[in-house]
Amino acid sequence: MNHSEALNGQLALPPAGTPGRKAVEVRNASVVYQTADTPVHALSDICLDFHEGEFVSLIGPSGCGKTTLMRVIADLEPISAGQVLVNGVSPHDARLARSYGYVFQAPALFPWRNVLANVTLPLQIQGKGKADAKRIAMEHLERVGLKGFEGKYPWQLSGGMQQRVSIARALSFEPKILMMDEPFGALDEITRDRLNEQLQQLWQRERRTVVFVTHSIAEAVYLSTKIVVMSPRPGRIVKVIDSPLPDARHLGLRDTPEFMALAHEVREALADGHH
Repeated sequence: MNHSEALNGQLALPPAGTPGRKAVEVRNASVVYQTADTPVHALSDICLDFHEGEFVSLIGPSGCGKTTLMRVIADLEPISAGQVLVNGVSPHDARLARSYGYVFQAPALFPWRNVLANVTLPLQIQGKGKADAKRIAMEHLERVGLKGFEGKYPWQLSGGMQQRVSIARALSFEPKILMMDEPFGALDEITRDRLNEQLQQLWQRERRTVVFVTHSIAEAVYLSTKIVVMSPRPGRIVKVIDSPLPDARHLGLRDTPEFMALAHEVREALADGHH
């Protein structure tokens, strides 16, 4: 397979310009877990706005609540205080409206189902007919560069290819928001770079709102239009950085002074969070 041709999509690129309406609003949100001995404060007084079409990365040290914040937005965790709105409604109502696609750290594919069957599963659960589900799944497999692999089983694919199946599955029901919880963290650096480039190209074409958890400064800077830097637990917002980099990016951008200056700003914000 020619990786430079991977993720060739068909959707028209929306016009660039000012951000759209708010896709996510978080107001004074806190999450406290009750344990047997003492409460655990996972998030504290989070206030954030994400606009439609933004690529937002959440970065911070392990245990700072990045995944918890993503799960709160996706209606997978309740908040203890505050308010969260997604597309103007509660996370619960947004989930019922199928506003989310979710890509986990591990591909979470069923090993007894081939690639096509894994991607069509959520469509069939939603009541799509077999022919429609197959057509939609094949379109998204082509977009992530896996046309011709639909008959393969997960164990026959590399880790990077398995994650692309997960992305195709998450996109198959056309979610407004794509949630990605450190999806490339377990991959080798070369594969990770390639998938970063392909994901950025996919975002360029479709301009979905993306919320992306990562521990990698370079990954956050390369992919994001907005970078949210979080402190150690209890997770707070240290800094929100709007990227000055051009929307259209390539891996060579990482060697430019602009990229390195932004990475330095993120690194300093992470250091400030520890103090």
